[in-house]
Amino acid sequence: MQYRKLGNSGAIVSAYCLGTMTFGSESDEATSFRLMDDYVAAGGNFIDTANVYSAGVSEEILGRWLKGKQLRDLVITTKGRFPMGNGPNHLGLSRKNLNEALDASLKRLGVEHIDLYQMHAFDALTPLDETLRFLDDSIRNGKIGYYGLSNFLGWQLTKAVWLAKASGYQPPVTLQPQYNLLVRDIEHEIVPAALDAEIGLLPWSPLGGGWLSGKYKRDQMPTGATRLGENPTRGMEAFEKRNSKSVTWDVIEAVQDIAEARGATMAQVSLAWVAAQPAVTSVILGARTTEQLGDNLGAAELELSAEEIARLSDVSKPEMSDYPYGEGGIAQRNRKVEGGR
Repeated sequence: MQYRKLGNSGAIVSAYCLGTMTFGSESDEATSFRLMDDYVAAGGNFIDTANVYSAGVSEEILGRWLKGKQLRDLVITTKGRFPMGNGPNHLGLSRKNLNEALDASLKRLGVEHIDLYQMHAFDALTPLDETLRFLDDSIRNGKIGYYGLSNFLGWQLTKAVWLAKASGYQPPVTLQPQYNLLVRDIEHEIVPAALDAEIGLLPWSPLGGGWLSGKYKRDQMPTGATRLGENPTRGMEAFEKRNSKSVTWDVIEAVQDIAEARGATMAQVSLAWVAAQPAVTSVILGARTTEQLGDNLGAAELELSAEEIARLSDVSKPEMSDYPYGEGGIAQRNRKVEGGR
């Protein structure tokens, strides 16, 4: 397992993070315990959860597993923002909600300190200064070590970074976005903003809801015990949305070719591509079974060649107009020195 700095902090985390969104829903407690045991045995030290995962049950399962563990060996992250009740103050990034949400997460996890506390999404109603001051206070009072953001846009990330610096608050260290070979929109603005601020990316859905693992076939509706087999209209992973893009199958075929040539699985190739991208600190693995996790962890031993990365990047290149994100815009923003000076 490779280890990397947690964004611009001094903490060290494994290049693959264990996501726990399935805990308490798709994975029962016994299975969840085995997943965490296997992950740590493979060298992983970074576990991600959120208060809304299974309405708090994911945090509770993680908390019971943590009892007796050496917390110095692990980096634990959770999130707050989305509703955990029906009241008007039971959601958002206000000081009131976050104060209660953080204390509730600490209680469910059975700890006095969370290493990384992430804002699950932007909140247009709460002044950003209010959120950042609460997070800075939480670092100073020892409840959290660092904080990060999740699902923020590029301008929102940049605003948060510079507002924190201007106000004398601790700045964010990470951003958790959706990112995979089929969803590369963050490369337009978010990746450059993260690189500029030395923010580490923690990509979620690195397998595109299972599309990049090879479990779905062209012109064949998903069936069986898979996320889309159980619900083909499932959110951002919906069959219709993916299948309407012919590029999806070109990407899948390229992944399959490289996997066969390297003696690896398609999931391992897809994960290795994400892990190799600029600004990426740790890739979040979401697994329902120990078999899935074992296969995914094989990506930690796979290093793609420059040629393989280039082929995958080329076939999955996001569609964009020439301006402002295409070659025209890039050329306009560049300042090349003439005559070698």
